[in-house]
Amino acid sequence: MASVRHNDFSINTIIGPGANVYGNIECPGFTRIDGNILGDLHSKGKVVIGERARMKSNISGTYITIGGVVWGNVIASEGVVILSTGLVRGDVITRRIQADDGCLVHGKVQVCQSDAAWDKAVAEHKDMQAFAKNYG
Repeated sequence: MASVRHNDFSINTIIGPGANVYGNIECPGFTRIDGNILGDLHSKGKVVIGERARMKSNISGTYITIGGVVWGNVIASEGVVILSTGLVRGDVITRRIQADDGCLVHGKVQVCQSDAAWDKAVAEHKDMQAFAKNYG
């Protein structure tokens, strides 16, 4: 199986406007969400959450742009952009962040400058998720 490059847009997953997805989604590359998702989204590439998207999801990817509503944690290995129309109700862990005027984030934002800080933040997050699942 060929590896997915970060700038490879040839493998696309699109959840269009009006679509409702109930369950977890795993994507091999670039992912665009304009519909509604109740379930986690894990992408090995970039993720774009459109302005009309509504998600109750934990999201992971390389670079995540949020223009809609996300109720869940966001983990991006490269960066996060939260547009002026974006709302995140959950924690954000990333290496770089851009938050436009008017966006709303209700949660902890952790920007990791080094690989060691990134590894530690992700490990702590996974530990907390496991604890919450078992004892929460």
